Amino acid sequence: MTANLPPQYDPQATEAKWQKYWEDNQTFKADPEKGGEPYCVVIPPPNVTGSLHMGHAFEETLIDVLVRYHRMTGRNTLWLPGTDHASIAVQTILEKQLKAEGKTRHDLGREKFLERAWEWKAESGNTITNQLRSLGVSVDWSRERFTMDEGLSAAVLEAFVRLYDEGLIYRGNYLVNWCPASQSAVSDLEVDQQEVEGHLWHFRYPLTDGSGYLEVATTRPETMLGDTGVAVNPQDDRYQHLIGKTVTLPIANREIPIIADEFVDPTFGTGCVKVTPAHDPNDFEMGKRHNLPFINIMNKDGTLNENAGEFQGQDRFFARKNVVQRLETDGVLVKIEDYKHTVPYSERGKVPVEPLISTQWFVKIDPLSQRALEALDQSNSPVFVPERWTKVYRDWLVKLKDWCISRQLWWGHQIPAWYAVSETNGEITDTTPFIVAKTEAEAKEKATAKFGNDVELARDPDVLDTWFSSGLWPFSTLGWPDETNDLEFYYPTTTLVTGFDIIFFWVARMTMMAGHFTGKMPFDTVYIHGLVLDENGQKMSKSKNNGIDPLLLIGKYGTDALRYTLVKEVVGAGQNIRMEYDRKTDESKSVEASRNFTNKLWNAARFVMMNLEGQTPQQLGSPSGGGGLELCDRWILSRYNQVVQQSRNCLENYGLGEAAKGLYEFIWGDFCDWYIELVKSRLQQDAEPNSKKMAQQTFAFVLEGILKLLHPFMPHITEEIWHTLTQTGDGECLALQAYPEADISLIDADLEQQFELLFGTIRTIRNLRADADIKPSVKVTAILQSESEKERQIISDGGVYIQDLAKVENLTVTASLDAEPPLNPPLGKGGQGGSIAGVVGTVQVLIPLAGVVDLAALRAKLEKKLSKVEAEIKHSAARLTNQKFVDKATPDVVQGARDALAEAQKQAEILRDRLKLF
Repeated sequence: MTANLPPQYDPQATEAKWQKYWEDNQTFKADPEKGGEPYCVVIPPPNVTGSLHMGHAFEETLIDVLVRYHRMTGRNTLWLPGTDHASIAVQTILEKQLKAEGKTRHDLGREKFLERAWEWKAESGNTITNQLRSLGVSVDWSRERFTMDEGLSAAVLEAFVRLYDEGLIYRGNYLVNWCPASQSAVSDLEVDQQEVEGHLWHFRYPLTDGSGYLEVATTRPETMLGDTGVAVNPQDDRYQHLIGKTVTLPIANREIPIIADEFVDPTFGTGCVKVTPAHDPNDFEMGKRHNLPFINIMNKDGTLNENAGEFQGQDRFFARKNVVQRLETDGVLVKIEDYKHTVPYSERGKVPVEPLISTQWFVKIDPLSQRALEALDQSNSPVFVPERWTKVYRDWLVKLKDWCISRQLWWGHQIPAWYAVSETNGEITDTTPFIVAKTEAEAKEKATAKFGNDVELARDPDVLDTWFSSGLWPFSTLGWPDETNDLEFYYPTTTLVTGFDIIFFWVARMTMMAGHFTGKMPFDTVYIHGLVLDENGQKMSKSKNNGIDPLLLIGKYGTDALRYTLVKEVVGAGQNIRMEYDRKTDESKSVEASRNFTNKLWNAARFVMMNLEGQTPQQLGSPSGGGGLELCDRWILSRYNQVVQQSRNCLENYGLGEAAKGLYEFIWGDFCDWYIELVKSRLQQDAEPNSKKMAQQTFAFVLEGILKLLHPFMPHITEEIWHTLTQTGDGECLALQAYPEADISLIDADLEQQFELLFGTIRTIRNLRADADIKPSVKVTAILQSESEKERQIISDGGVYIQDLAKVENLTVTASLDAEPPLNPPLGKGGQGGSIAGVVGTVQVLIPLAGVVDLAALRAKLEKKLSKVEAEIKHSAARLTNQKFVDKATPDVVQGARDALAEAQKQAEILRDRLKLF
């Protein structure tokens, strides 16, 4: 029975079918017991609150191409999926739900709140992973992890306790990013730097001795209530005589010193800066250097506290207005300037963060970063692609400060510290002694030994920063701290694929944690990709509302089309790509082009199978195994082996976009546009049997190879065609077949160059036929002249292809036109006098038109077309010179008229050139 494909390709049905098949059959389940060379990737875990955006689609597609390729090359492959618990995001969602019910989390209590969080996770937390499935990612779903699952939570406890016991985790009072909305410390990554139109307030601080004043400027005037100094640069001649004196702080009437610090830029503003150590990171460091007092004026909800005097209880922004008004009343406000500056906003709380002194848990970074630096400097581990990111990563490791790991939230890994509150009147204070332990029972035992049987314990209510658990991700997901088979075989992982924006926050965390706990870097290579930009070349963001929904494009064009577009657009590792998109129609020309490519492949495969007479590639055998190959067979096999070699080289060196483009050009151009046309006549019923058999062998062999080469990029359509082509039953998959290897002996660069001349000749004849308006059914005479014996030999050898594809009945190959019999009517210059001429390289192509075309009728037809086009030009030009039209019409209409005029002028030029030939 002849196997064939349906007339139309249905991406939705095909893609859903194979996604289900792969998962049901655990096609991508990894097994360390099978041995071999491992290739392991852990997914950069998306937030459990997330939904698939274009950045996810891009990143997961890049990873999947690499994973599928290495699996097909025979490596023992594991791609491990999972999600991050996203403390702030989940808590924000739940607190919004409670607010709508008129409640707060404190009304429920911690236990009930966490029950509700886990219920939410069970109902809504799988959205992102289900959407990842729609991309066809070849992950091992049996190993799916969640940063708060039992195993990973145990790893977090182990890491925290070990670091604490080693003196690398401590509790202290330091300046942190504080979000008043969520009332939690937030990491730098959870801060969104937004440019805002603000103000710069200038005011005077009078010298205490009455000899004058210093003028300072600030964007946050309310913080002056916490000033404990004024700083100038020690080299600034204007202020050297004032260093060591004091000023009287307005409103507070507090005497504060004038200090000298090289941090101060003497060229900025007046060269004097107010110092608020408790509310600014730079001032915090200056405060420590000069032993200034740290005065906190703010509560955790963003209101001012008792240190703000008369402004106590006021919201920070309300207090700002009142402080400015009081300064103006007191006569010390100098001026207010408009000032555009950058303000850090809490990404989740959507409010400006406050630098706030708070008691938090910290990790000592220096010992950890030094281990990572040692691996980089001594072993170049990990390797960054592109290499330029190595320096960025290194610079970041050098500059890292101690890491605040505590968050004032309930959803997350609760800090394993228990306070002996019986020592501090039942409350947790900054001085309450504590015990760090993995369990409450262990903490109780330690505390009893230290404080007696009556000790009362209370667990630290804070949770850990999510980057703490995701910093362990490459090894905790493989079973650490237990010595599992997965950990032994697949760790360190092979490749990390991620965006440049989290090198500092995640990549560095992982290398530091892995270096400390495993003694190895967590991955061999870090492949840094760029961003997917919108149709205007802008970064996609929620604030700009310029995102492009990948699920919408998948629904319209298919997953494979979107995947191929995203990869093919990459020009060089790490480069941004731009997504074509029409927001009015939700259409993308670039994804549509990839969809057209899937249709081209489908139709070509369908044609091949219709001509194999029910035989599979295995039944037909390899065309390279024996003689009888014709010229075009040897050419396509050379081109095929070239593209195999190119694809492997590109994929091994992270040239994913280059590999995709090379395959596109080979499949669409060489295979579909040329080879299929070249062998059609050999597939007829009455064709010579051996020639037909060789064409079928080559057809089947190259098509199956194409499917294997293309599979990592377009897994669904290739799997569907492969199963039909090979008539393979259940149990086997294209995804598990061997990736093609190049047969160097079949690569013939000289032959490929010869075919370039043949194809150029065919194209030239086809173009000349079109210019002369020769009907497709009419065969012509063609004279090909070249002084090169080699060119004449190539043309003669491939003459049958020229005659077949260019519809040439009589073909003459000659060294000189003078040697040919005279044409009637005779040839004239430029092809005039009854012929049409063209050139390809150094070959002249001549087509006599006598008896083929009615020259007078053709000329009349062209003149009529030209006359019509010239009338259109006149009409369009008249509209555009009419000022009333230009002024009253919409810009789109005016531009349309200009475009129409340009198109008509181009057509007129082509018609005039064609008329010159006759």
